[in-house]
Amino acid sequence: MPSRVVFALIIVNRAGGLIYQRDFHTGLNKLSINDYLVLAGTFHGIHAITAKLTPEPIPGVPSTGIEVLESDQFRLQCFQTLTGTKFLLFTEPHQPNVDAITRKVYELYADYVMKNPFYQIDMPVKCEAFDRHLGSYIKPRQ
Repeated sequence: MPSRVVFALIIVNRAGGLIYQRDFHTGLNKLSINDYLVLAGTFHGIHAITAKLTPEPIPGVPSTGIEVLESDQFRLQCFQTLTGTKFLLFTEPHQPNVDAITRKVYELYADYVMKNPFYQIDMPVKCEAFDRHLGSYIKPRQ
């Protein structure tokens, strides 16, 4: 199986609040929790604005907003669920199959967070099983 070069994962609830953040690469610059909160809220706002920027909407096809942001150093892939939860995956710029990785992360979230009877929707994710399975799927890089 090819190596998954994922730098970080951020999950943002439908109101723009940060509910999960995890780094997978020790070489990344560390951000404060306030920086992550600002990042989540800012991306949520940009996503909402870009969803309205579609010049000619196609009938029956919802406008999705920003899905990918690329730079020389990283790629930010956004996957939004039907409930409005956003999964932001930071990867290497040329990481293949980011959509498949994002779908698998969402599948793990659905299995271990949403099916947890103690989890409350839109609240911070504190689930050991999710952390463990996510960590084994996306191997942290040193």
